[in-house]
Amino acid sequence: MTTPHLRAATSADIGVLVDFNAAMALETEALELDRERLQRGVAALLAAPARGRYRLAELDGQVAGALLLTFEWSDWRCGDWWWIQSVYVRPEARRRGVFRALYRSVADEARADPGVCGLRLYVERDNLAAQETYASLGMAETHYRMYEASTRAP
Repeated sequence: MTTPHLRAATSADIGVLVDFNAAMALETEALELDRERLQRGVAALLAAPARGRYRLAELDGQVAGALLLTFEWSDWRCGDWWWIQSVYVRPEARRRGVFRALYRSVADEARADPGVCGLRLYVERDNLAAQETYASLGMAETHYRMYEASTRAP
């Protein structure tokens, strides 16, 4: 099996990130995202690294998967939770170690940074395959439930 090459996303990757995010929303939540808004959102994040950063995995020179890291301050722990978001792996690249490589690189970086208190992510409750993957990497379901009050449509 080919080991994925990992790298940070740049503005040259906006198109693939928009495609991945749109595909992920459709696949996991049956949501059709406004691609123009999505493109503005991806570009805004890439222009402001304090908001977060995308990490990409390439196989055979093609972007095969991506994830987004965002940061949440925890006063209880006096550190940042790193949230893993916008996870997507191309269907033809699944089960080839793409997400595992992305996750391990993030986990290694987080463990090396004393300002990080842990990793978190949320997952669609019916996405059993993703839940199994996260559990296999040592993540555990928490006792929290997520609530939201959206102020605009996706």
